[in-house]
Amino acid sequence: MRTQLSIPATVLALLALAACGTQTGSGSGDGGDSGGTVATDLPVTGVHWSVDSVTVDGKKSAAPSGAHVEITDKGRAQGNYGCNHFGADVKVDGDTLTVGPGEMTEMACDKKIQGFEDALRAAFSGKLKAKLTDKRLQLTTEKGDVIALTAEEPSPLVGTKWSVTSLLSDKTATSLPAGTENKAHLTFGKDGSVSGNLGCNRFSSTARISEKTITFGKLASTRKLCPGPEMSVERELAKVLNGTVTYELKHRTLSLTATDGTGLAATPATAG
Repeated sequence: MRTQLSIPATVLALLALAACGTQTGSGSGDGGDSGGTVATDLPVTGVHWSVDSVTVDGKKSAAPSGAHVEITDKGRAQGNYGCNHFGADVKVDGDTLTVGPGEMTEMACDKKIQGFEDALRAAFSGKLKAKLTDKRLQLTTEKGDVIALTAEEPSPLVGTKWSVTSLLSDKTATSLPAGTENKAHLTFGKDGSVSGNLGCNRFSSTARISEKTITFGKLASTRKLCPGPEMSVERELAKVLNGTVTYELKHRTLSLTATDGTGLAATPATAG
């Protein structure tokens, strides 16, 4: 069953990748030439933190693909709970993060993912003690619940296997029909090719990439017949991968949009 989410521009802005930066904490000490010390905030801003897990009341839950947090140098936390996007004001003071009330989108999610979202949303609020080790960040709530995160590098457009996660229509994202998840994908080659799977059949084509657009050549595909939902997804994707589309790459999220407003959203495919 498909669920729809109308994403206003203010929420879409939450997806914008923050510029790198750090914040400086307030000084302490007597303010003399050498008697005082300055507390420096942990360098957690300007980083895409992939959520690994959340431990609540001693129960550890692995994060779904796509769950992440970014903290901007403007005092905002933004990201994805695993299904829904969110944003909130945040203050970094030394090794303490204070997360204020936030807003989130309202996409219906799988029950298991919904449970994780609820746990992460509850844990990522209020005062959190931060511990940074190499590229791993641990946030601990006042009652001892823990969020484990890892700094994640952005994915390049070319060479990444992009797994289609939703279909787009104007500013509405539609989740893929049940049973079709993790089947459609595409990979852009350094030689100007593109290939992958439309949800049922394998395909190949050419792709001329410019700064903001991609122009696809004639699509060639196999002709296997699949169940109705898979063929429905395939027809929609075939329409998008035709002619010139605009694209937007934000860290590890790729969107392709045709001139009629239809399109797709994709994230890097997980290994395995």
